[in-house]
Formats: sequence, structure tokens, C-alpha cells
Amino acid sequence: MNFPTIPPEEYLGRVNALRNKMAEMGVDLVVGFSNLLEIAIVRYYCGFAPVNESAAIIIPSDGEVTVCSGQASYDYCQVQNKLPFSRIAILPEIGEVSGFEYDTEGQLDFAELFARVRAEHPGVKKVGFIGRLIFPAIIMNKLKAVFYDAEIVDMDDVHYEQRIRKSSSEIEVLKTNWEMITETFETTVPKIKIGMTERHIEGMFEAAMMSLGAESYVQAFAPMVATGPKNSYISMCRNTLRTIGESEILNLAAGVCYEGYNGVICSPLVLGEIPQKIKDAVMCAYEALNYASDKMKPGTPCDVVLNAYTDYLTKYGYIDYCPYGSLHSTGMLECEAPVFTVGNKRVIEENMAICIDAYFKGMEWGSFRIEDCYLIGKDGAKRMTKYNDKAVPELFKG
Repeated sequence: MNFPTIPPEEYLGRVNALRNKMAEMGVDLVVGFSNLLEIAIVRYYCGFAPVNESAAIIIPSDGEVTVCSGQASYDYCQVQNKLPFSRIAILPEIGEVSGFEYDTEGQLDFAELFARVRAEHPGVKKVGFIGRLIFPAIIMNKLKAVFYDAEIVDMDDVHYEQRIRKSSSEIEVLKTNWEMITETFETTVPKIKIGMTERHIEGMFEAAMMSLGAESYVQAFAPMVATGPKNSYISMCRNTLRTIGESEILNLAAGVCYEGYNGVICSPLVLGEIPQKIKDAVMCAYEALNYASDKMKPGTPCDVVLNAYTDYLTKYGYIDYCPYGSLHSTGMLECEAPVFTVGNKRVIEENMAICIDAYFKGMEWGSFRIEDCYLIGKDGAKRMTKYNDKAVPELFKG
């Protein structure tokens, strides 16, 4: 397995691409914020993702970029920051959430840092921010107080649009993620036995992915092992001490994070004799996913893909068990904006990385999800996570 990385010059290229958009919009300064819900905003521009803290980045239209770290992650930031022509500031507002105080030499608060940035860039009239769902009021209030005469604008859409089409180096990193999660499923699932708990199986997945070189599990959820008629009904869950039984549905969801990027697989499993009604539902979901993904070609509006999926389920009588047909970008988060919907008709483009999943919910015996990652090439979509393509028909067909 190869272990590629994002080259340092690509981070500078990302900053410069953002600056080009800033110039188009008349934005003089951008402040991005990351926490553990959206750890990638800051990492995308400089390579730094904190441990047990938040982070921020200040990007002026020209000149030095400021990477902002909490006190505990400062040393790590010095190692991980790959952005040339940048400086690092230590800010207590993005430190450990308990408000633990460090006596760290040279630390500022955001009011002092913003005042320093304003002095360096006295002509700021419009300030953008990234992280609308997570940006803390304590930092925003200081930003508004210092730049009291500037317009504050939301730059989330610009940022996520920048991330949706992957560079050649991003694709190489993603390929490693996809190989890792495929091998994780291939080596872990055969070891699952009747009588194990959901948490035991979670631990097996984590051990496998770390041994392959992952830095963590996917940046969205720990491995989820939702089992039986009741637990499998929950789309997102914490695993329990429930022991798994024979002939019941197991909904397995796991992903890896490597170099800040993510790969994920969701797959159903039944141990022992498989009831025919479970076989029929799983195979319909699998075939619907394949039918829809075949239509993911550059230039195709996404509603063509999504309508193909729901039309297939309608034809075979499962549409009432489909809460949604999901098609979403993937990369530095397992599920990234912008979303693909029937309404917005976003167009599929070359070098997008997309997850498509078939989610069946609420049958009397339980629920399940089949999800895979695809890379959009010039001729169409290629399934990059390989486990389901072999395991699902082998287990459930017939």
C-alpha cells in the first residue's frame, strides 16, 4: 500500500485560489474556524489539525497568513503547519473547552490578534468567515468589534466549492483511504461471530484500520455496528453491549482517515441462515445503487442519478422503505457540502469523489445501508471501495 501525502506547495495553491475568489468578491480578509465537527477547514489550507482543541486561520488578501492554535497543540502545530510564509499564534479561545489555563509565553487573545492584523492591513472593508455552523460567538464578537466598519460575509459556499473537485495528489491520498477501508472490511467481517457485542466488533474494526496505517477512524463517526430489528433502525448511533444473534441483520458502517482524507463503507451482514425477505431487500438495494451509479458521468445533472435510484425502488416495491437517496461529496469529511439533490440539479464533474448509498429503513426485521465511494473519471464513475461489490452478492444473492 502506498502512503502519499499532500505536497506543501499545494497548500499555498489553495490559499492563492481562495485569494482569487476574495478578489472577485471584494473580500479583504478571511477567518476560518475548525473544531472536531469540521476539523478540515483549517487543515485544508495549512495541513494542521489540532488535538483536543480547535483551530483557526486568518488569510488576508496578501501578505502573511496566521495559523491559530490553542496552547496544548502549539508544538504540534509547528510540526504540522505546511504553509510557507505563515506565522503561528497561540489563542486561549480555541484551547481546551474546559477553559484550562496555560501560562504560555507569547499568547494573545483574538481581540489583540485582530487588532494586529488590522494594523497590518488598514484598508479592510469586507471580512469573510468560514464555518457558519460552528464559528464561536466569542471570536465573532471580537472580530466585529475590531473590524467595526467592515462588512462581514459568509464564505462557506466558496470554501466547500473549492474542495469538491479533487487534485491529483488528493486523488492519490483518497485511493489509499479506499484501499485501507476495503482491506479493513475484508479482514474484519470474516472474524465476526454470533455472541459478540456491538462494541467488541467496533474494536475489531478500529484495530484493523490502525494496523493498516490509518491516522484515525473516519472524521464523522466511529465504526457503527447497529444490530437486530431495534438497533439497526437508528441511522447514526453509539454501539451497545447487545450481543448479536443468528439470522438477524447487522448494519456495519466504518471508515478510515488518512492524511486528513476519508474513505467509508456501509454493508449489511447476516450470520447463519439468511431469511429470504432480507436477501430480497439487500439485493434490490445493491442493484438500485449499481443502476444509479452507472449514470454518474461528467456533465450529468445529479437528479438523473437520484431519480434513477428511486424509480428502481418504486418498480420493485421498496420505495416506502427509502427515507432518501443519498449522493454526496466526500473528501476531508466523510460527508461534505455541497449536497447533490433533485432540486439543485448539480452537475457531476470529472475528479469529484462521491459517496452514494442505499438506505432501507423500517422493515419488520430491521434496517440497513449499503454505501460506497466513487471517483468520477472522464468516462464515468468507478467504484473505489471494493468490498461490497464481491461480498453483497456472494452473501445475499439467491
